[in-house]
Amino acid sequence: MPQAGPGHYCRYATTRRAEPVTTFLIIRHGETDWNVAGRLQGWRDSPLSPAGRAQAAAVAERLAGEAIDALVASDLGRTQATAAPIAAGLGLAIESDPRLRERCYGVLEGLTWAEIEQHHAEAYQRLIARDQDYGVPEGESGIQFRNRIFDAFERLAALHGEARVAVVTHGGVLGIVYRRAHGIALEMPRTFSVPNAALSRIRIEGRRWTIEDWADVAHLPAGALDDE
Repeated sequence: MPQAGPGHYCRYATTRRAEPVTTFLIIRHGETDWNVAGRLQGWRDSPLSPAGRAQAAAVAERLAGEAIDALVASDLGRTQATAAPIAAGLGLAIESDPRLRERCYGVLEGLTWAEIEQHHAEAYQRLIARDQDYGVPEGESGIQFRNRIFDAFERLAALHGEARVAVVTHGGVLGIVYRRAHGIALEMPRTFSVPNAALSRIRIEGRRWTIEDWADVAHLPAGALDDE
């Protein structure tokens, strides 16, 4: 081995090993009856509306030509119903993952915001103030929800490695993804759109999240409701 001369340091060449890049095609579930009625869903479900079923068929047709290695969906009914035609079109099984559920809103689920304001005044005020430490009774706080979604996607990326993974999930989940990629705090008001059955593409490389495309609705037969 050569010796270092005076005033020199021994240096060894090091090569940084590249992190695998996982591409996620993320779809919000189709429109539901409660979306139309303005009711908070959380972990409770309502069925896809006729428009929601048409949206699910449209996104399935859109994805049928994509090279996709796996299909993962929240285990709630509205995401499973949206994922079913996608699975049929791609010839893939649905991997159900409860970590991809919407935020749990506990006692507030099934209510409109007007009903929440009337019957759960404290919860209403804390939520509109964007208090992320506030845990809804029988539900979870914004921080708990955020951490669950961060963990879910990073574990999926570690599991699937260099793959293209379709994920059917919820508006709140997509909101967390957008904020993570852009470094936007939970306390900041939302300035981006999350329509039903929209398609967004992100890449995860280690702990780096990058958005390639957001809220693409070109495949939908009509306008989609945004997540409130």
